[in-house]
Amino acid sequence: MSAAQDPPTLESRLNLECHFTWGLDSRRSCLIRSRYMLEDIGTEEGNLWLGHIYNLQGFIWYQLGDKEEARRFLSKATEAFRQLKNMYQGPWLVVNFGNLAWLHHLLGEDKQSQDYLSKVDALLREHPSPSQDELHPEICAEKAWTLTMFDKDKKHAADYFQKAVEMQPDTVHWRTSRVIGRVNAHKHSDKDLDQDIWKEMREARERDPDNTYLAALELLIRAKRGDQVKDEAHKLEEKILLNPVSSYSGISVLLNVYRQLSDIDQAIDLAERVLRNHPTNRYPKRCAALCYKWRILSFRDSRPNPSKGMMERAISLQEQVIALYPDRCSLRKRIDLANICAKTSGDPPRAYQIYQELLTLDLEPADMQLVYNSYAKYLNFERREPNKSITYHMKTAEIPLKSYYRQNSIRELKRIRKRGKNWRCGEIQKFLETLQEDQPE
Repeated sequence: MSAAQDPPTLESRLNLECHFTWGLDSRRSCLIRSRYMLEDIGTEEGNLWLGHIYNLQGFIWYQLGDKEEARRFLSKATEAFRQLKNMYQGPWLVVNFGNLAWLHHLLGEDKQSQDYLSKVDALLREHPSPSQDELHPEICAEKAWTLTMFDKDKKHAADYFQKAVEMQPDTVHWRTSRVIGRVNAHKHSDKDLDQDIWKEMREARERDPDNTYLAALELLIRAKRGDQVKDEAHKLEEKILLNPVSSYSGISVLLNVYRQLSDIDQAIDLAERVLRNHPTNRYPKRCAALCYKWRILSFRDSRPNPSKGMMERAISLQEQVIALYPDRCSLRKRIDLANICAKTSGDPPRAYQIYQELLTLDLEPADMQLVYNSYAKYLNFERREPNKSITYHMKTAEIPLKSYYRQNSIRELKRIRKRGKNWRCGEIQKFLETLQEDQPE
């Protein structure tokens, strides 16, 4: 038999569409962050993304080294898809079976791997894509949803959702997710949304009127435009409180609406209400801690200074959240805790101690940039050590990784150089000249 007639190898057959072949970011910090995000979505009955949640959790647990958890979650995904669709087989199982084929192969269980590969082949024969040159819409949708967890600009996710919607236009939650992804991609931009996104969001609201996350997102965008949306926010607040507590409920977005409306006290009241209703759930604690951070670290002169009781509550919540989100997911919260402690009259030394501990950690470059940039600001504004602050802005910029924190430190260095009042301006000028800002990153 010639080489051209040889049967395909197991390795070649594993070149299929699933989480193990999508090139997802497998850095430990990214995996842990995504794991916590998935857990905070919730697994209440009727969640249309439940199968996808379990499927991605299975992949993440394998990458984190827990093979049994990976096996358990992929099995839960299979059952979730079948219950949701009320069918034993269907194209929505293609990615799940592909994951199971990969898992068994990686565990040295090639017989089981081949069984799942055969199931994938059978599903693709029975359910071909409506568009000959595209993946099946169920595969496009799952790939799109997965990429929302990993793709920073959300562009690839939006593209796959669009392909899925074009082939299967009546699936409402795909349309909604595409709109949410497109809007969230602009959340850090000062520019108004493009008219086509506005139009798509209005259409999605009409098709999916009970989606409180989408409703909150629309209010947030309108609040940023200067619209008076407080009454609508109060109405949506009551609706959200009736839903299961989840990051998909829109609670965090609504809190940001109140922040945009300069009503952080209302945001705190809402977060505390949710927390009273769900005292053992960690997500409301995370939301409440965030609101107190806003109140303390960004309070305006027109507001009274935070009371001692508020400061104690803020510190307590931050400590609880750090314990509930361990590993590097707590890094930002530890920085928040340090910055809050720096504002207290009785415990500034604790802030310095926290930063010293963070500086000794063996962190990935992106996390190190976060720590250096935050420490530089702390040194300048809280300890009044501008020269040492400059050193840490330089340390941030020296790490050749494109990020908000690197650009922020570079802008600060340029601002100091332009003012020309610091004795290190010459040094900063030489540093910026040698800094390869345009190098491939």
